[in-house]
Amino acid sequence: MADYAKTKRTTLKRAHERGSYDRDTVHAILDEALNCHVAFIHDGAPAIIPTAHWRDGETFYIHGSSASRMIRALEGGAPACIEVTMTDGLVLARSGYHSSVNYRTVVIYATGRKITDEAEKLASLKAFMEKIAPGRWDELRAPNAQEMKATTVLAFELSEVSAKIRDGGVEDEPEDMNDPVWAGVVPVRRTFGTPEPDAQLRGDIGLPGYLKNYTGPG
Repeated sequence: MADYAKTKRTTLKRAHERGSYDRDTVHAILDEALNCHVAFIHDGAPAIIPTAHWRDGETFYIHGSSASRMIRALEGGAPACIEVTMTDGLVLARSGYHSSVNYRTVVIYATGRKITDEAEKLASLKAFMEKIAPGRWDELRAPNAQEMKATTVLAFELSEVSAKIRDGGVEDEPEDMNDPVWAGVVPVRRTFGTPEPDAQLRGDIGLPGYLKNYTGPG
């Protein structure tokens, strides 16, 4: 697939060599991450809200209470800047100035579209559950009418998008190389613990296959 087209807002100015507009790279970061931060203007002031997200093809989704200020602002046409970050390591240099982190980020500029078609809305919510735990949706009861009414799903087209990645080691000044200071990278790994059953879970219900050796989405 062709790369995302650069725009004035997505063209990286600093450390531009870390930028990527490759679709597969962007998709992989979005799919692995569990949450994003959504920035928008509310009542004339900037606001930013963390929320869960998912992707289906070239569409990025979030959902929330139909009464939330973020949802109401975005469904009303407020433009959004959405950011996702995965932290992969602490880069400890011989100086504070060159200490950094290894990361994978995606920034999206888009305007949301409220999903009003019930079938499309249900399919998008299924895609969300399938991202978290593939196979779980078919085990659950369907959302009832009140739950569907109370939930709004917003879709954002992936068009104005960029990724930025740092994945290297320490970059110190030549004159600092012999300083008596440890330098290197401390990897950051996301792990998931052993599932803990609900206290009122029926005794005949065992751990589903999709939660055995669970490593998360992506």
